[in-house]
Amino acid sequence: MVKPGQDLKDAAARPLSFLQTVKAIGWAFFGVRRGADYDNDVAKLNPVHVIIAGLIGALVFVLLLLLLVNWVIKSNVAGAA
Repeated sequence: MVKPGQDLKDAAARPLSFLQTVKAIGWAFFGVRRGADYDNDVAKLNPVHVIIAGLIGALVFVLLLLLLVNWVIKSNVAGAA
């Protein structure tokens, strides 16, 4: 009999480091990942690390977009026509 929450504890103890998880999430953001590497990641990634890395990646992406929009507006590139 499996204790409640044991599956989550087992998944959280998976061997990949946070840096390896960030690398896998980075590839996922770009959408370029080989099938074999994806299967390997799914088997070894720590789900807690995946959530944290995904949130950080999304935050960085949004901040970069905001910086790009501010730069375009301030440099008057959009209104140069």
